[in-house]
Amino acid sequence: MSGRYTKLIENTLPSMLPPEDCLEASVIKSMKYSLLAGGKRVRPELLLSFCDVLGGNVENALPYACAIEMIHTYSLIHDDLPCMDNDELRRGKPSNHVIFGDDVALLAGDALQALAFDIMLSDTALKNNGINGARAARVLANACGAVGMVGGQIIDLETEGKSPSQKIILQMYAKKTGALIKAACVMGALLADASDDMIHFVEIYADKIGLAFQIVDDILDIESDTQILGKPVGSDAENEKVNYVTTLGSEQGRMLVETLTREACEALDFINADTSHLRQLANSLSHRVR
Repeated sequence: MSGRYTKLIENTLPSMLPPEDCLEASVIKSMKYSLLAGGKRVRPELLLSFCDVLGGNVENALPYACAIEMIHTYSLIHDDLPCMDNDELRRGKPSNHVIFGDDVALLAGDALQALAFDIMLSDTALKNNGINGARAARVLANACGAVGMVGGQIIDLETEGKSPSQKIILQMYAKKTGALIKAACVMGALLADASDDMIHFVEIYADKIGLAFQIVDDILDIESDTQILGKPVGSDAENEKVNYVTTLGSEQGRMLVETLTREACEALDFINADTSHLRQLANSLSHRVR
């Protein structure tokens, strides 16, 4: 998947990192290693897309797009640690802790999280975005905390080796994966000063594609291979994790992804603007191979 704003994001991210000529160079190199390792850049792409579609200033929103990618990257670094999923491959490269050690990798994730909020709450970012910049930062704080991404990870850990209900699995997905995707969409809308009614339809789109995204992940974990995916496959089975696809099967999983993607695109019908890119993005995510 190559998004409209991917090049802009890739060109901006390096400038957001601190310089390496300091006593803290090891942790900054670790941050850089994972942040600039590529990836789909789905979350910043969504943020900038909604900001643009709803009439906002993409340049002013760029720091927030970079910030959400930093949060996502920190979560991947921590997910791969031996105390979590213990994965040694990410985006086709050795995981951060394999290169820099568990201790530096842990601190790199912490530093990326702090840097994300430093960027969003800088004088320049708040001058350009006003109260909506602060509101966007709070949305992200909520999405990556105990009632969002971290909460989803806790549910994931505590259901290993168990048989959680479909309801619990879907709640886990909404938090672990969906919360950050939803935050990206809502942040873009806020930075465009969208109305509450408009944000309602943005949230519907986000909820649908967030759930579809995770179900596709589950299917790929079963049916793909490490070379294509760029990370280990079969990790859910290895860690005795029950997910939607292992419970109901790949075929039903694919059917649900199709339904969710269609419903996401239907929510865009209520936005009086050219939403073709967001529709294309939803469809490309539902058919991705990595």
